[in-house]
Amino acid sequence: MGNRKETFANGEYYHICNRGIEGRNIVMDKRDADRFVVCLAEFNTVEPVGSLYLLSFEIKKGKSKKKLVDIVAYCLNPNHFHIILRQKVDGGISEFVKRLSGGHAWYFNKKHKRKGPLFQGHFRAKHITNNNHLLHASVYVNLNDLVHQLSGETAKLVRSSWNQYERKVQGICSPNAIVSQFKTRKDYLEFAKDALAGMIEKRAKYKELKEILLEE
Repeated sequence: MGNRKETFANGEYYHICNRGIEGRNIVMDKRDADRFVVCLAEFNTVEPVGSLYLLSFEIKKGKSKKKLVDIVAYCLNPNHFHIILRQKVDGGISEFVKRLSGGHAWYFNKKHKRKGPLFQGHFRAKHITNNNHLLHASVYVNLNDLVHQLSGETAKLVRSSWNQYERKVQGICSPNAIVSQFKTRKDYLEFAKDALAGMIEKRAKYKELKEILLEE
């Protein structure tokens, strides 16, 4: 992963994203996708992890419950992922993403008999500086597959935290920072529905603009 110029502050929220190198898929089947989600939980510990742990196919249990980050929302698409993180300890975000990306890349390469980097360079990080940004980012990340309008076999590889927001099921996320701002869960779902529609519309207009500029 290398060193980053960004400094992540404890208690602050960040939108994290990384893509497969040259646009390639980072998950090929349901097992890959499910394992990625397990890693979101299992790598989120302040305890050090050695190379054997990082590279292991089997996820060890019984680690410390003290976390590097709070995972607010996530979406894994076949060729990239988005996560909203709140840093809990110094260096937590960098360490967490390093473990997640490194561990998944080794597993993926071993399983699919490939070599070389799986992700394109450094992960991207955007500081979420206000509450309105946080609320809309939660929708963008939770429903990112719908923003990109994925369907068919591709959609079967999507994994996200949306169920935790929609149905209040147990999971690896901490959605309370978002959902608690609404009178009812239904109110958040209505907000998400409207926000998603706006995002899809803006994305379509942006695509049209790019096509026009290319034609010119």
